[in-house]
Amino acid sequence: MKITSVNVRITEKEDSRMKGIASILLDDCFAIHDIRIIEGDKGLFIAMPSRKTASGEYRDIAHPITPECRKMFEDAILEAYNKELNA
Repeated sequence: MKITSVNVRITEKEDSRMKGIASILLDDCFAIHDIRIIEGDKGLFIAMPSRKTASGEYRDIAHPITPECRKMFEDAILEAYNKELNA
């Protein structure tokens, strides 16, 4: 599996931990939208798209299963975010 495209939209608002929204394309055939870029206590991280359940909890709609896959997503998205900030 290869990330073939990353699009980032900066959404920085004062006093907001959410810094942007990303979409990725996998192998030019599968898209994942609404990946949030969040400023945490230890730096930026990504939060996968989620939905609120009937019980009020949030569950990811799509997410990487392995730590290596999560790192691949996070590295690609944060690199695109930093490029967009510096553009």
